[in-house]
Amino acid sequence: MASSRTSVLCSGSGFSGFSWCSGFSGFSGFSWFSGLWPLLFFSVCFHFNQVLTEDTRSCEELRLGQYLCNGPKIDEATQEPENCRDTTAWVECLPAPNISCRLSNGTEFRFSGKEVGFNKTISCRNVSGYSYKVAVALSLFLGWIGADRFYLGYPALGLLKFCTVGFCGIGTLIDFILIAMQIVGPADGSNYIVDYYGARLTRLSITNQTYRNPHRSL
Repeated sequence: MASSRTSVLCSGSGFSGFSWCSGFSGFSGFSWFSGLWPLLFFSVCFHFNQVLTEDTRSCEELRLGQYLCNGPKIDEATQEPENCRDTTAWVECLPAPNISCRLSNGTEFRFSGKEVGFNKTISCRNVSGYSYKVAVALSLFLGWIGADRFYLGYPALGLLKFCTVGFCGIGTLIDFILIAMQIVGPADGSNYIVDYYGARLTRLSITNQTYRNPHRSL
């Protein structure tokens, strides 16, 4: 009812009334629209901030050459990283100077090359005290009496080699080759203690879960 009276008043007010009504309407619209400016400005800034945050990649997603990882601290007794747990250890990585990335807590940081950006996991081996050098030495010099097999935890084979003088020398030679190539290891399934930067054997195996590349027809 009030809106109809306003329209009638404005329509019947003549030229001066039309000017007054149009000025009133423009002033109200301007006040209402100006009240939206802070909200619109905040929305644009928030969206722009989200875009910048998404474009800045996580420090763990940096490419090779954009960071440098420190070497692990090696335990002298085990010759494995000191923080090795369940065949996994971690090292500290430093992003290159002037590299910006997001830390684990979500904050963006620009690095100078001296700050730690993230930790990278590396593989390590499970050892239990069996030295590779000792095993090879026993197999070379005392293999004919089964000392190598006794040392590695195979008492039955060691006793058999002792009674047969290393299977007449043939078993001694075979065991020496197998131990030297790290094919025969400790009986508990652990790995030899080998110098961390020494020669190590990496076994590659194929199982049913291994991806097989299909042969292409010629």
